Amino acid sequence: MDDNKMVAGKVKKPGKRGRKPAKIDLKAKLERSRQSARECRARKKLRYQYLEELVSSKERAICALREELEMYKQWCSAMDQGKIPSEIKALLTGDEQKMPQSGSSTKTSKNNKNNISSNGQG
Repeated sequence: MDDNKMVAGKVKKPGKRGRKPAKIDLKAKLERSRQSARECRARKKLRYQYLEELVSSKERAICALREELEMYKQWCSAMDQGKIPSEIKALLTGDEQKMPQSGSSTKTSKNNKNNISSNGQG
């Protein structure tokens, strides 16, 4: 029993477990490796393209929000001076056709759509 080992009450036989290594052609193995590397580079390239598009879309959104913020700052400074901007007058009178499209008007229309669908209408 010198050659065999006792593990958890079982006798282990010496030798290798699992599959025996097959005689793989070295050229085939190298070609598979090259193909795998090509596929990896292609996946990496697609991933970077996706991330670059994502970054550029976020940058565009940031620019649009900055412009909107600047517009609101101008409105506030005008109101501090006692002037009411025409856009706010149009908003207060309910004439939304004169209003430039901004994030607040789209949120209002989305909320209206949600209210209609939650009431069971529409």
